[in-house]
Amino acid sequence: MAISSVASGYDGVSLLAGNVAYVPAYRALFAGGTTGSSTDTIDYVNITSTGNATDFGNLFQARAYISACSSSTRALFAGGSGQSSVISYLTIATLGDSVSFGSLTNGAQQGAGCSSSTRGLFALGLSSSTYSDVINYVTIATTGNGTSFGTLPAARYGMGACSSTTRGLFAGGTTGSKSARIEYVTIASVGNAIYFGDLTVARDGVAGCSTSTRGVFSGGNTGTYSNTIDYVTIASTGNATDFGDLNNAIIAGGSSSSPTRGVIGGGAISSGNTNVIDYITIATTGNATDFGDLTLARSDLAGCSDGHGGL
Repeated sequence: MAISSVASGYDGVSLLAGNVAYVPAYRALFAGGTTGSSTDTIDYVNITSTGNATDFGNLFQARAYISACSSSTRALFAGGSGQSSVISYLTIATLGDSVSFGSLTNGAQQGAGCSSSTRGLFALGLSSSTYSDVINYVTIATTGNGTSFGTLPAARYGMGACSSTTRGLFAGGTTGSKSARIEYVTIASVGNAIYFGDLTVARDGVAGCSTSTRGVFSGGNTGTYSNTIDYVTIASTGNATDFGDLNNAIIAGGSSSSPTRGVIGGGAISSGNTNVIDYITIATTGNATDFGDLTLARSDLAGCSDGHGGL
């Protein structure tokens, strides 16, 4: 029998009569960060449009330097200020505060997160006051503590991360000196990360996002503020290629994506923190375009969405 009606979901999401599956709303969340002190602010935008962010709710704890990952329904936020071990989560379709999910194997900050539709990965970053090579994983649909996944080839923090449905990539960071390395893992298995290639310029404080085929790494600290955007083809290996430039040179912004667009919000600029959100069309190359503003200017925030390349 033909489907004759469509029921409305959140923010333009549709539920087909007779089905139970939602069409994603392509909602991006920007969580936590620092304005000079840690904040618990969570903002959201609809990636398919442009405009200023709207308040979503609050983190379980005020934290900067956090990592995020997400499925099409849940967003997870891990680690953060003071090398926290806390993982919290929320339902992306519903405005509100994040609640306790579990704990990382070690307290950590300035790590990076990525995911498939079922499994979230967190490279811990800075842990026990030193560089960490540890990667944890969780099953996003349940709650519980992180489990050891494997290690990065070199202990570091300040990476950017993104994913396809099969691979997770971790890029840049610092080992005490700026790194250009990109490494990858197969998300469905466990094991150590493998060398993928290099960014166009070594830097930490990188923001990552992706479609299912292309990964993009934006901004960062090369020793100065960077507006560089690089890209890679996730299914292959090789060095990154120049994509274009951000509107501002930033360090430690937050980023996420829909199947077509990447959004990059916040970050530190030479005069302080910014509230600017940029967007790019990931399948093409070119400079970023202004999207709107966050509710609060801040850096060291995390981004995730219900429509990124791992879903």
